[in-house]
Amino acid sequence: MSPKDSRLDYPYLGLTRPAALKPPAAVVWPKGFGHVDKTTSVGNGQAAFDALAEGIMTWEIQRRSGLAVKAPARAAVGARITSGFGVGSLRLPVPCEVVWAMESQLVDGPDNAQIQLAGFGYGTLPGHPALGEEAFIAMMLPDGAVQFRLLAFSKPSGLIYALGAPVTRLTQAGVTRSYQQAARTLTGGF
Repeated sequence: MSPKDSRLDYPYLGLTRPAALKPPAAVVWPKGFGHVDKTTSVGNGQAAFDALAEGIMTWEIQRRSGLAVKAPARAAVGARITSGFGVGSLRLPVPCEVVWAMESQLVDGPDNAQIQLAGFGYGTLPGHPALGEEAFIAMMLPDGAVQFRLLAFSKPSGLIYALGAPVTRLTQAGVTRSYQQAARTLTGGF
């Protein structure tokens, strides 16, 4: 990768991390960017949380969503991932870099109740069809309910992608559903 290709190419770097700690209604997304904030119930108990957290941190959620993934074994700040949309060798590479990562820990949630969180957010690199960030979060609430939260904000990275925005929105909605289903399969036995 050339030096030009090595930098994150969008503003609001790391915005999904504080958003992960807020309820959806409290998140302020940047103007000019579309956003996704979806929370899905996927199981109950520590084993379900652990399975989801491990699946997120090891890219399994992307793989189970049908994406081809080239990445280090585990998500960590600075890790590069290139996933690909498409079929066989006809794939559009989408390069990203992890901008924040959180191994399992207790944090203060809404109403100061402690929740267990794990996950990461990655940002787009040059060559990605969008500018923005996406985060994958495993949450266990005080009552033991396990949830998967997907956060993202993005806009097309150039005129060609802006012209294809309606298709991009449909694709993003489909990928979001695939991520939600992958989260359910990760916790399927719990």
